[in-house]
Amino acid sequence: MSTVTGADGLARPPWAATDPLLRDYYDTEWGMPVRDEQGLFERLSLEAFQSGLSWATILRKRPAFRAAFCDFDPEEVAGFGEARVEKLLDDPSIIRNERKIRATITNAQATLRLRDKGGLVDFVWAFQPSETPRPRSMEEVPTQSAESRALAAALKREGFTFVGPTTMFALMEAIGMVDTHLLSSHRRGSSGAWPG
Repeated sequence: MSTVTGADGLARPPWAATDPLLRDYYDTEWGMPVRDEQGLFERLSLEAFQSGLSWATILRKRPAFRAAFCDFDPEEVAGFGEARVEKLLDDPSIIRNERKIRATITNAQATLRLRDKGGLVDFVWAFQPSETPRPRSMEEVPTQSAESRALAAALKREGFTFVGPTTMFALMEAIGMVDTHLLSSHRRGSSGAWPG
């Protein structure tokens, strides 16, 4: 399936064509470079929470996630103890998955440790491939790559969890490390990181 042209005359992939929340996210945020630690930690955390769920669900709950996880400040989250975990498990405004909540805390601690090695941003962006996919249809969009597999393995060695190859490819797409906008999309090449 290729792009869908909206009432505004702009071509988008089917997943971003109808839901106003997803359309706005696609038009303004998805695929744009994220190069700050807190922003990248948030994306990493939300991709982990999204595993097995729809991205629309995560986006609708993102304000609540930000409130629950101190705007994804890794220093704050790294200090969460058992009482905070229990409080999060009782919070119906977020995804109450204990493994994912604990992974977010573990990953915050790992993020702080990475500062001695140049930081999360440089660590993740070091896996940017030399070229990006050029999909004409959704069927041509990959779900993982050699780089996402390598990034997943490297993050696991640093103590991160919920960072599998498919989740890491979704992260790479979301933060502009690869451009998987369909060739006919109005957003193709918009990140500035890749030519259209």
